[in-house]
Amino acid sequence: MQGGFIYTTDYIFDETFALFFKRLSSHQAQESMKLLLELVKEEELKIEFITPKRFADIVALRIKFEDKPQISFTDLSSIMVMKELSISKILTADAHFGHVGMNF
Repeated sequence: MQGGFIYTTDYIFDETFALFFKRLSSHQAQESMKLLLELVKEEELKIEFITPKRFADIVALRIKFEDKPQISFTDLSSIMVMKELSISKILTADAHFGHVGMNF
């Protein structure tokens, strides 16, 4: 990566860890989780936590995008953090990030 940071949210970690334990053996899931947490410890990956203020802003965003029910609350949390931190690049397989008019 050239300059900048890789960010994620605690909500994304929640979904990722759940997926690890759903699809991998317990040992593999634990090791995968440890690897991600090591990246956080080494400051290669930054976790943005959803605070009560952010949560309220995400609720408002959910209402704003009522015509896009396919966007999950977790994805809206990522969108809110990206907007707040002026992040425009995202690694995702979800095409709807491009449907919210925020230039991601």
